Amino acid sequence: MGFDAQFLGVTAPMPRPVPGPEASECVDLAYVHFSVLLDPVRRFARVTGVNVDGAALLDLARGGDEWRLDERVPADWQAGPAVYAANDLDRGHLVRRRDPVWGEPAVAARANADTFHYTNAAPQAAGFNQSKELWLGLEDHVLAYAETTAQRLSVFTAPVLGSADPEYRGIRVPLQFWKVVAWNTGAALAATGFVLDQSPLVDTGQLRERAAGEAAGPPLGPFRAFQVPVSAVAELASLDMPELVSADVLPPTVAAAGWRRLETTGDVLLPG
Repeated sequence: MGFDAQFLGVTAPMPRPVPGPEASECVDLAYVHFSVLLDPVRRFARVTGVNVDGAALLDLARGGDEWRLDERVPADWQAGPAVYAANDLDRGHLVRRRDPVWGEPAVAARANADTFHYTNAAPQAAGFNQSKELWLGLEDHVLAYAETTAQRLSVFTAPVLGSADPEYRGIRVPLQFWKVVAWNTGAALAATGFVLDQSPLVDTGQLRERAAGEAAGPPLGPFRAFQVPVSAVAELASLDMPELVSADVLPPTVAAAGWRRLETTGDVLLPG
């Protein structure tokens, strides 16, 4: 149960919130092959961490999308079904459904079900969008790159819980998400960072309420995906992740130029 910092054969611990007067006391929740660090005030994860064994992944059916609250923590610490009812918001998986689904079939099935806890969700604008699909495929791209070594990744993902996030139904909708992917090169830890910006799509003042059975409307604008320095992720999300920052594979000259807009996975810079 839970995220393993030694999974890669080198130490890659989960990022931790930077202490501060406004920082919430987070709750560490362990699931099969992943962990969620839940902020009970914002009701979303500050950090998720999942261990991905690419050589042992199982292709299990998605199931019935039976999202549920985690009974280990109070319901009002979680952004539950009322946030997503009859509107154009998706329950976006933070730990991707397929990432922890590996190992013995019974274990993989438990991991699959565990990803459908509301503690592992955050609202994302509904509808197909090319950049959103790119975001979902970044881990596969890095996993394919790491295939010559151990075929293992540790992936950290969460919304950026910003002070300017718009209020909606008792929560504040995150405008950005971050992801850091780490792997073992065979000689050392390596990592790279990404940010997804959905702010062009989120206007809670105009978020359309839907009648029962009505389909979601079309997306209002583009998601924007970027490859960024891991240090930029740490600063943006107010997290401490020194091992990952030190392992960043983005060349300093590229990092100095700022965030790199991604249109396809071919735009991702990886060493070699």
